[in-house]
Amino acid sequence: MAANRTCTIAIISVGEMGLGIGQLLKAHKYRVATYAADRSKGTQDRAFSAGIELLPSLEALFDESDYLLSIVPPRDALSTANRIALAASKCNQRKEPLYYLDLNAVSPRTARETEELFRQYSNICLIDGGIIGGVPYQKKAADSTAGDPDWHCPSLMVSGPTQVPDQSLAKILNVRHVGDTIGPATGLKMCFAVTTKGFISLAIESFVTAHRLGVLPELKEYLGEYNASTLKIAEKGLVTMPPKAYRWVGEMLEISRTMHEDGGFDPTIFEGVSEVYRFVADESELGKEKPGARVRGKTVEDVVELLSQAMEQRSPDVNKTT
Repeated sequence: MAANRTCTIAIISVGEMGLGIGQLLKAHKYRVATYAADRSKGTQDRAFSAGIELLPSLEALFDESDYLLSIVPPRDALSTANRIALAASKCNQRKEPLYYLDLNAVSPRTARETEELFRQYSNICLIDGGIIGGVPYQKKAADSTAGDPDWHCPSLMVSGPTQVPDQSLAKILNVRHVGDTIGPATGLKMCFAVTTKGFISLAIESFVTAHRLGVLPELKEYLGEYNASTLKIAEKGLVTMPPKAYRWVGEMLEISRTMHEDGGFDPTIFEGVSEVYRFVADESELGKEKPGARVRGKTVEDVVELLSQAMEQRSPDVNKTT
């Protein structure tokens, strides 16, 4: 494949998903860059080892990039947009706008706030977006067939009056345009996450409570007998959740906002779900887990035991039932 040296893709930030997308783009010969001077040395090393260029400033990133993919924790989505707007205010030499793909797990209202922020900057073109699916990875030879791509990529839902101009890039990133206004793509992401991360929070409560009651083996036994698919999803969710819990705190609040403002439902439901993930991230040993460097919580039993211990520390006066 010929090198695509005329197109530069910026990624903020190079976490697990950002790194995977960066590696996917590098494999397709795109120039990929980031700004990470304010991030940890580990983050900088990950980017460097993947061939992602570390530019010296956000202004340089803005000046040299054709597209910017914002993939940050939901709590940082608006502040990241503000930082890019500040960089845009200092850079007036662009002939074409920077296409800013806001791929963060935020509500339609937050997406529209970003749209309002960028309205005054003719050198930024906002594309509303959301990521559904896991981190990109290169398929094994046995998994690829003639004519199929050699990478797995999640789905990138986008919306807004502007579509991704580079159709090759859109194909590589598995982009699907779902609406002509800002909001539908983020809304779709929120609705999807209700059924995945929302369910995992229910599994956390169910399994930990069953453990504290001394009936976790029986719960798993009956789930396996009467609802095997639910058991499989719950067990996978419990062990993959710990390194992501801190990100999901803000995402659940964005879901709460979406379900209330766009769906008309009580916002307290997902405020409570957010609290479940805050408990995991801030009050248990599982909050120390990092992607690619797992130490604890690699089995359902360990996840449940650590969360049960954390609950005991939170409420030592709760009567034990076992």
